[in-house]
Amino acid sequence: MSDGLVARLRLARAENVGPRAYRALVRRFGSPGAALDALPRLAERGGRLKGVALPDPTAIEREIEDLRRIGARFLALDDPSYPPLLEQIYDPPPVLTILGEPELLTRPSVAMVGARNASASGRRFAETLARGLADAGYVVVSGLARGIDAAAHTGALDGGTVAVVAGGVDVVYPPENEALHRQIAERGLLVSDQPLGLAPRAGHFPRRNRIVAGLTLGAVVVEAGDKSGALITARIAADNGRDVFAVPGSPLDPRARGPNRLIKDGAALVEHADDIIDGLSTPGRRAPRSAFLPDLPEAVESDPEPFDEPAGDSREKFVEALGAQPVEVDELVRRCQVTAAEAQILLLELELAGRIERLPGNRIALASP
Repeated sequence: MSDGLVARLRLARAENVGPRAYRALVRRFGSPGAALDALPRLAERGGRLKGVALPDPTAIEREIEDLRRIGARFLALDDPSYPPLLEQIYDPPPVLTILGEPELLTRPSVAMVGARNASASGRRFAETLARGLADAGYVVVSGLARGIDAAAHTGALDGGTVAVVAGGVDVVYPPENEALHRQIAERGLLVSDQPLGLAPRAGHFPRRNRIVAGLTLGAVVVEAGDKSGALITARIAADNGRDVFAVPGSPLDPRARGPNRLIKDGAALVEHADDIIDGLSTPGRRAPRSAFLPDLPEAVESDPEPFDEPAGDSREKFVEALGAQPVEVDELVRRCQVTAAEAQILLLELELAGRIERLPGNRIALASP
């Protein structure tokens, strides 16, 4: 059993440790194990009155064995096989669970998402579009929901498809996709950032959408209402410099409002697969790996970074300067007159204490009571 993997999973799933805090902690203390040892002290200094809840190592070891039994495995952020495009997004998940053909993560891919209550014509078009992309060598990534997602996976199954699920990779959701789930596990790839056996919850779907967008060169929206999760995926893709495509529809169909609005806002209009292939900025590109950790085996540890001990009143200055309205970290540093190194440790302490929330765009806000 790899002690390094157990430590990574315990840190990634520790209370109040989000993806950004995970990376900052490993940078600061040199390894997940050392970061775990530091958590109680950091949380106490941030104002937490009780200890930080940590996953039981025995339960983590049991999960690793269960994954191996079903042919799945973990993929940690510092693993050379971790998808480089996903690593470039804001807050990439520290650990992924994968079941199926990991080779699919090395190929250029396109996300295809859309309405769960898709029309029959929308499902047919999505399946045809996905098949065309797969025939051209692209992996089609989606969220294994009913409607457009299921149609996209079905169309791309022979050429390559990745399903990012909101629960554990062994949990079928929705139930009607049981056969498709099994086929993707056998011929494609299932991906999740959730523990084995965990049923999907409402809060998991935005995280799933982030992974769908992050794995791909671009996102295609086929039918989506005004508040569809597909639009969230498209926004995440755009925010991370990925291309956005949309299939137009009748103004009389509420399911066309999302794609039509995306096209108005600059998304590329799609009528067939060639529109996507020709429209991708640099088809088949590979993003450079970040400097988070070197491309070495999972057990490698880096030297801890030196840090400045914050002055005693800096924490209260930080809290007083915060409110429910998000503020950029750089602005907070200027306002409170602390160094960037002091700010980093203060933010870690306050986050571990549950007093702040980190938001996209390097912004933070006071946590909701």
